[in-house]
Amino acid sequence: MALEFTADNFEELAKKSDKVVMVDFWAAWCGPCRMVGPIVEELSKEYEGKAVIGKVDVDAHGAISMEYGVRNIPTIIFLKNGEVVDKSVGAVPKAQLVEKLEALL
Repeated sequence: MALEFTADNFEELAKKSDKVVMVDFWAAWCGPCRMVGPIVEELSKEYEGKAVIGKVDVDAHGAISMEYGVRNIPTIIFLKNGEVVDKSVGAVPKAQLVEKLEALL
């Protein structure tokens, strides 16, 4: 299951991770987010142990969204060594996210 990133755990689980981190910025009211959500869940299972995959609810944790300049959702950022190395905005197919993850592993 995808991690639920919060203001309390984001620093430790995402920024300080020694693995590639994929963060899905989403909201419950967002239709395209509901299309991407199941893909994020699948990837979290498929990449368990290889990458850290989680979600940030932009309504509950707006400070994280602001820190990364997230203006549209869904936005998925990829972190490596705490730095943003790739980004995807909008509902994208699973293959595109897999391609981005594989390129960073």
